Amino acid sequence: MRFLLIWLVAASALGLAARADASWYQANSKHFIIYADATPEELRDYGTKLERFDQAVRMARAMDDPPLTDSNRLTIYQLRDPGELVRLTGDPSILGFYVAHARGSLAFVARKKARFKGDIDSDIVFFHEYAHHLMLQASTAALPEWLVEGSAEFLSTAQLNVDGTVTFGAAANHRAIGILALHHELPLTMMIKETYGDLTGWQTELVYARGWLLTHYLTFEPSRRGQLDRYVAGIQRGMTSLESANAAFGELATLDRELNRYAERKQLTGLVFTPDASKLSSVSVRPLTAAEAAMMPVRLRSEAGVTRKMAPTVAAQARKLAAPYPSDAFAQTALAEAEYDAGNYLAADAAADKALAADPRNVHALIYKGLARMELATANPASANWAEVRSWFAKANRLDTENAEPLMLYYQSFMAAGAQPTDSATKGLLYALVLAPQDGQLRLLASRQLLKDGRAAEAKQAIAPLAFDPHGGALRDIAKKVVGDMDRGDSTGAVKLIDDWEKPVEKDN
Repeated sequence: MRFLLIWLVAASALGLAARADASWYQANSKHFIIYADATPEELRDYGTKLERFDQAVRMARAMDDPPLTDSNRLTIYQLRDPGELVRLTGDPSILGFYVAHARGSLAFVARKKARFKGDIDSDIVFFHEYAHHLMLQASTAALPEWLVEGSAEFLSTAQLNVDGTVTFGAAANHRAIGILALHHELPLTMMIKETYGDLTGWQTELVYARGWLLTHYLTFEPSRRGQLDRYVAGIQRGMTSLESANAAFGELATLDRELNRYAERKQLTGLVFTPDASKLSSVSVRPLTAAEAAMMPVRLRSEAGVTRKMAPTVAAQARKLAAPYPSDAFAQTALAEAEYDAGNYLAADAAADKALAADPRNVHALIYKGLARMELATANPASANWAEVRSWFAKANRLDTENAEPLMLYYQSFMAAGAQPTDSATKGLLYALVLAPQDGQLRLLASRQLLKDGRAAEAKQAIAPLAFDPHGGALRDIAKKVVGDMDRGDSTGAVKLIDDWEKPVEKDN
């Protein structure tokens, strides 16, 4: 259930049809679930490489590495080539994208090798997006866009060396034109702002390129040691990005000139980390079952996102593909999701029942059963049995206590019923935010509840990262307005903004 509001076109809804020569496998490791049309050897090597990268990033950022359940691992769909991603998204300009969700975050990456120095490849794309994933999980800080993107670019050029080490800080040759651009095209006084107005396409490129350059310089330049930490700390104390930059970096015009000289260096310093081979997760690989492979076109489409226009077509395809597998939990859960997205709640309910008959412990089927029952209860309040609706989310939670989605949906069921959430529902919601801090809608809901409870400072802390999120889109826009009301001491207005956003509306055609 992922609705896209802007960039997908209906013509691409079924663009990723199953090829006759497709051979899908699934890889499982500590941090990743990977689906790929690749050989088992290729997929195992890829999973091992990603695990090395993950451990090196955690070492570099001093991050914990707690145990994960399936809902906490990143699901990756690795497509055979960029053309497959174009057919899926309708956008020829991207090689991959990341979707943050309480249900479990995921990434789509198309395999592509660099053809020349400075060309971008699929590893750079994935490392950039996975850096966002880890930063969202590990940080409660409200970071400005240049630093979010600059840090992701810094990690994106990671070199996984043959001796097992990982080097961070290699040149971002794919951003070379922007790195060498004159600073007056995007001066630091403009780039360091919390958020931007309308930027040209070239200025947006410079946010990435010179964001990388500034991150690299502040990381390695001895005379600037500690300034980046002081800058971030100042923002968290309530200073604006520019105020904190002036306090931490000094004269920004001087720093701009230093960056221009730094961009022309022939050699750059790097950070080398040695992941502990004994701690690297093993990667297991298995072929998909016949039912799983048959449903992959629908699974890819649903996971990437559907518009309301394309949802009925996707549901029709799901019915056709699932028909030979009426007793398969995977196929029927995928069908339940497609029917739900199309607004066919009775059909979604029936498909979820079939999935649960095959596998009573299928958490996704339990969630879609609850979602379908919640929509039916909302449409028929006189006969609604909200205790029964919530029972499905409660069952899903008992099976996977570290899955944020059942906790969030359990809370939302009270909002749908027009009832006051119980203490346990509220506690569950706030714990869901701990589990899935990358989910923007979850941040909004948690902030709303904290405001209702008179915990304004905690509400501000919860929503601030969303208000700064460079990829937050419409959620970021509403979060900025909510923060504005909070700053004016208008908690009632902030709650109303969130409530109005949460009302079910038709968001696309």
